Amino acid sequence: MARVHSFAPIADENAEVLILGSMPGLASLTANQYYAHPQNAFWRIIAELLQFDAASSYQVKTQALKSARIALWDVLQSCSREGSLDAAIESDTHTANDFQTFFRTHPKITHVFFNGAKAEECFKRHGLQKFADSSVVYLRLPSTSPANASQNFTQKLSAWRELMRPGLSGHPTQ
Repeated sequence: MARVHSFAPIADENAEVLILGSMPGLASLTANQYYAHPQNAFWRIIAELLQFDAASSYQVKTQALKSARIALWDVLQSCSREGSLDAAIESDTHTANDFQTFFRTHPKITHVFFNGAKAEECFKRHGLQKFADSSVVYLRLPSTSPANASQNFTQKLSAWRELMRPGLSGHPTQ
């Protein structure tokens, strides 16, 4: 069973929102970029929400997140998994990322959004919410993975619009 490792977070000190995945898939690990699988809807959804071209360079995409005060990371720092599917992650091999340091160095985080059920499950399993301020709001969104075929792009986009609620991601409270 292959041991895989996640990436450093995409974040700056102004981040107010944190999007958490579970562990990058093989296409992402190979490209050394979050959500690199061409069928993953993540960047198309984010491009739609933040109004940039989904075909932009990875640098433009990550800068758009930072400009919108959105951080991106994974719950797991490493795990054993064959292939790319979350279902293949061996539960007894999890090593969680250092959320104690992350939340301490990103004190403006008010919302954590999980990209799918596995990210939320891992976060809760490791008790990582204890490191965030008690006022942090947590919400699971549908996975953008192509493995999540139960929802089409339009349905996923509709759910992910929660990121753009007034008061979040640099949008003024109404």
